[in-house]
This record gives sequence, structure tokens and C-alpha cells, in this order.
Amino acid sequence: MKIGIIGAGGIAGVMAGTIAKMDDAVNYAVASRTAEKAKAFADKYGFEKAYGSYEDLLADPEVQFVYIALPHSHHHKWTIESLKAGKHVLCEKAFAINEKQTREMIEMSEKTGLLLAEAIWTRYMPSRFMIQEIIERGEIGRLQTVSANLGYKIDHNERLVKPELAGGALLDLTVYPLNFASMVWGDDIRRISASCVKTSTGVDGQDNVMIEYQDDRMASLFSTIYTRTNRTGLICGTEGYIEVQNINNPEQIRVYKSSEKGMVLDRCIDVPEQITGYEYEVRACIKAINEGKIECPEMPHSETIQIMCQMDEIRRQFGIVYPQEISPDGKIPD
Repeated sequence: MKIGIIGAGGIAGVMAGTIAKMDDAVNYAVASRTAEKAKAFADKYGFEKAYGSYEDLLADPEVQFVYIALPHSHHHKWTIESLKAGKHVLCEKAFAINEKQTREMIEMSEKTGLLLAEAIWTRYMPSRFMIQEIIERGEIGRLQTVSANLGYKIDHNERLVKPELAGGALLDLTVYPLNFASMVWGDDIRRISASCVKTSTGVDGQDNVMIEYQDDRMASLFSTIYTRTNRTGLICGTEGYIEVQNINNPEQIRVYKSSEKGMVLDRCIDVPEQITGYEYEVRACIKAINEGKIECPEMPHSETIQIMCQMDEIRRQFGIVYPQEISPDGKIPD
């Protein structure tokens, strides 16, 4: 399948490097804001075409499938434009800046009958299903608590601190702990309690989120753009717990079980070797396209909406409104 990438930044480079090593996908076209940047990117990763505008890429009839690797603030516009142009779309996380945009993007997918998927890569990885199997076998008893953290020192990155680019930890980092908890618990939420420490530009730099579920289970989630954390996820049950090394791209799954001596390591499970981890979401999209689907079962549209609703509520509690959400008359959304 011939893939076009909109955007030529770091994450686009990871995807291009991944596709270059895949058998079922081809780096065909890339578009950037300048022809020079697009050409340099194309030469580096072996693209056939390089375009100095996103519109030119979308006008290319050979492009079948578009990967959108732009700042969050640009996902809505270019996803809709790609679908209108007859292209299937894999859009980077966070999918959009709010629920309203998310629903509009999905509505366009339904209207055109084209695939639209969110590139939250942990949803597509084998490690997700490995963890699910351990839980379903009842190895750690009845589940009670989940915790997860994710932190990188990325506060120097302009995209992460600009309100107009929908910057902050929430859409870039907290989205991963939220998805980690959702993959374990689902989304039957009773209450969310969230707080943050803001950057000098007014976006969230560190987030703390507590989620209570209807059956009295809980999730404790933390993220930061100021420092690297151990990125560990814990799934705790009445008979043991699962420790996931690096929730952003699981490297090892460790199962601890209760014994007379306390909690003891039962076994360590290594995850399969990968190109980068991005290949799983690409393959899932190609499979869904070939089956005539407009969503991937690993991350259906309904789940993308659920996560975005959670982030909207968290941001409401933070008191953060992105500039794009303020109407010309200065009205702030409810």
C-alpha cells in the first residue's frame, strides 16, 4: 500500500523508517511546509515523491493511505481534508484537541466510507493482548488498582509548550496512562479528579489524574514534561500484580504472585522483537482497509471518543482552554 506522510518532523521520521522495513507498505510521498524540507526527508527515507504543500500530496492519485504527523492543533483540518480527497487516514495521537473535533473527523470517515484510525500505538501492540490474557486467566485474582506514569524531559520542545499548538503534557503524555487504564478497566467511570502544574505559557507541565470506576476500582496516573520517569505500569489484584516496564512501549511484563513469603516474582515475559512498534498500527490499518472497515477493532472510533471525553474533563478541571476553542466574540466553551 502506497503511504503518504503529512509532516516531516521527528515522529514522521520514526514512521518512515518503520515503513521502509515493512513488506506490506511503501513510503511513496511526503509533504512538508517547504519543498526543501520535504525533499530532504524523501531522500533520507526513500520516498518517490516530495511535496511542498499538504494539498499537493492529497491531489496525488497514487496516495492510498495518509499518516498525519502534525501537531495536535492540525489533526482535525488535515484529517478531514485527507478523507475528502479519498484517502484512508491514520492520525497521530492525541486524535484531536477535543470531543467536538473528534466527532467531526469520525463523521467524515463514516460519510466517505474510508478508514480513520488513531495512532495510539500501545493499543495495537502484542503486549496489550499478552497482559489481557494474564488478567483473564485470573492469575492475579480480582483486580483492584491500576497505576501508571510517563515522563520525559521535553519542556524545551516548542510544540509542547505553545497553547496555539495544543501543547502540554495532557495530549502528548497523559493520553498514554489514560489508555493504559482504559485497556485494563474499560470506561465505566464514576468520577475523575485531576490537577496540574502549569508552564509559564499556561499549558499543563505535570498532570496527576485519579479515576474512580463504578465498581469501586481506581486508577492513579501521572505524567510530566520536566523529567524522565520509570514509565512503569502496575495492575494490582487480590492475589498478585503485573508490572509493565515502559507503558509507552512495553519492554517486559513481570508477574508477581502472593506467597507465604509475600509477593514473589512468578515470571518475566519478554515482548516480541519489533521494528519500532509503529508497524503494528500500520498493519492493523491495512488489514482493516482490505476488509472494507472504516475503523480498527484495536482502537474503534467509540474508544477514541471516550478517551477524548476523559481528556476534555481533565482539561476542564485544569482550567485550560486552547485558543482555537475561543469563539471570535471571546466566548469560552462550556
